Amino acid sequence: MLAVAGCGSGDGSDGETGPVKEPAPAVPKAAAPKLPPSHCPADSSNCTVASGRVIYVEKVDPDGDGDAHFVTASKQGVTLPGITIFDVRADLRPDPLPGVGDLVGGAGPVYPGHAGQKQIQVEEFHVAP
Repeated sequence: MLAVAGCGSGDGSDGETGPVKEPAPAVPKAAAPKLPPSHCPADSSNCTVASGRVIYVEKVDPDGDGDAHFVTASKQGVTLPGITIFDVRADLRPDPLPGVGDLVGGAGPVYPGHAGQKQIQVEEFHVAP
């Protein structure tokens, strides 16, 4: 025959108090990145301002003119609903190039790209710090 005996209150505690645990200090959140504002010239009828998170980078354009293309998830949806492509000519290319997840924005006229897609041919381009 096996007998089990125990002491305690029956509430699962052992009756002892351990050290008081302090809550972990709050970790400050990094400030959300902000883009400088982009502007269209007042006399431009085909200029659009947009911004978005980079989802694809074309670092080397097949036509060899040195521009870069940034496909972004963008609420402005210039190219397709939710998508805006920025065509950034060689003299406006940021160094280093932004990558996937970076916040970018710019302004410029909207023209068809090599596949007929609408894209912003930027005159002004910014990358959030």
